[in-house]
Amino acid sequence: MVCQMELTSHLLTAAAFGTMKNSETELAEQLIGQTGDNTLTLMDKGYYSLGLLNAWSQAGEERHWMIALRRGAQYEEVRKLGKGDHLVKLKTSPQARKKWPALGNEVTARLLTVTRKGKVCQLLTSMTDTMRYPGTEMAELYSHRWEIELGYREIKQTMQLSRLTLRSKKPELVEQELWGVLLAYNLVRYQMIKMAGHLKGYRPNQLSFSESCGMVMRMLMTLQGAAPGRIPELMHDLASMGHLVKLPTRRERAFPRVVKERPWKYPRAPKKSQSVA
Repeated sequence: MVCQMELTSHLLTAAAFGTMKNSETELAEQLIGQTGDNTLTLMDKGYYSLGLLNAWSQAGEERHWMIALRRGAQYEEVRKLGKGDHLVKLKTSPQARKKWPALGNEVTARLLTVTRKGKVCQLLTSMTDTMRYPGTEMAELYSHRWEIELGYREIKQTMQLSRLTLRSKKPELVEQELWGVLLAYNLVRYQMIKMAGHLKGYRPNQLSFSESCGMVMRMLMTLQGAAPGRIPELMHDLASMGHLVKLPTRRERAFPRVVKERPWKYPRAPKKSQSVA
């Protein structure tokens, strides 16, 4: 499954899923037609495909993308736009041109090179106008790509209670259940947008999803016994409760990211001690 999310609200704007035979890049192609004009899509490096990126930007007006440059990618510098900022050309492969007929022999893009916490990061983007899109601001935007992972966590842990599997056992029912989960998630997020509208200087992603989800569930139980004429009043009261679910300011990461060891289901026998003579 591949999803597209509006990062300031965590609202899912598009989704596509298929079978195990479909790659994530193939599923991402289905999102091209669902992406609006005058947008910037921050892509995970797993979607690096010059054919996909070219089709994305050519599908409408001002449909931009930004993605981390693939390691070992070959490119030619056309001209320097600023410090760590270059206009580059990337050659396409015959296989890519066969799959994407509208793809030319080369793709022109902008390459931003930034250093964060001692690590050099290269970002490729279709936003080549340096006057409209300053390089430092564009590079800062990519750091917000991680917001979609927080949205996935909200679905898996809060809504699905960290269950590893879905309830459905048939393919058509699995598809139905997935759409139901995404719809329920968006309904809660839509209510959080209304809550944030009553708070000055707050965005929807600065509110607690778990607390908001609980408030929506309690409201649904209240509405069962409410008179139809009171429903608008109750919904307005719910939207005005955003101050109860405000999150504290997000802290910076205290420790570097590491891959945690997966816990074992069964206890393991202790390793025998070894000695060296």
